[in-house]
Parts: sequence; C-alpha cells; structure tokens
Amino acid sequence: METKSNEIELVKHQVGVTYKVILINIEGITHEESMIFPNGEANCMNWVLGHLIDVRNGLLNILGEESLWNGDPFSAYKRGVTALEKKDEFIDFEELKSYLKESQEKLETKLNTLEKFNPENINDIGTLCFHENYHSGQLGYIRRLLGKSGGIK
Repeated sequence: METKSNEIELVKHQVGVTYKVILINIEGITHEESMIFPNGEANCMNWVLGHLIDVRNGLLNILGEESLWNGDPFSAYKRGVTALEKKDEFIDFEELKSYLKESQEKLETKLNTLEKFNPENINDIGTLCFHENYHSGQLGYIRRLLGKSGGIK
C-alpha cells in the first residue's frame, strides 16, 4: 500500500488547523457583528470569511475540484475589492459558515483521494495555505475589536 506524500499530509494538516482556528474565531458572532468595520474601514469579519471561502475555491480548482460558488453574487469577496464599498452585496454570515463547512468537506475529501500534487502547483498550494493562516489570524483580531474574548487560549 502506497502512503500519501508528505506534501499532501502537510496541506491536510494546515487545512484542518486553520479550519479549527476560523471556527473558534467566528464562534458566537452574529451577522450584525460580522458587518462591523473596525475603525470604520478595516475589513469586517463577514468579508474576511467570505474572502477565505473564495480563495478556498481557488485551492479546490487547483486540486481539480469544482468551486462552491461562482459569479456575481460572490464577487464582493474577491481579492483587491474595497470591502466597505461592497458591503451591500455581502451574504448572511450563517450562510457563509455553511459554505465554509462545505469547503472543508470538499477539501478533505479531495486531499484524501490524491496521491501527489502536480509539481507546478506546489508554490500556489503553499501560498494558499499561508493565505488561510494570515486571514484566520485576522479573524482573531477582529473578534477582539468586537469586544469578544479571544478564542485561542
């Protein structure tokens, strides 16, 4: 029996850890709270979570899977968007949470079926894992700015 490559195991672990961190940091946040822009301009929790899911779609595509979402209803979460200008296009925070769960299930399923990554995708996969770490940490700071206790102890 062939074992999985270390790269796949590493990415599986990264995706699992960041998912747990994201869940901890969004725990107990209402839709209304998710729409608060700290300092009146910093990205709100709704945008950060939606953006994470949007980029997870990119990772799914690199791995040969279909995106969870496509098109205009989700364009407000794209990289480079000024979130404050797109806030009227954001979707409900609970709906975002369900997309996050679905993205996790799809990623885990796909990573469990792969034997190796295409070598030309390694750098992109590494960058996308870093991206998740970056934004999952932002969710922790936004949580504190909303007056909630820190999730990670």
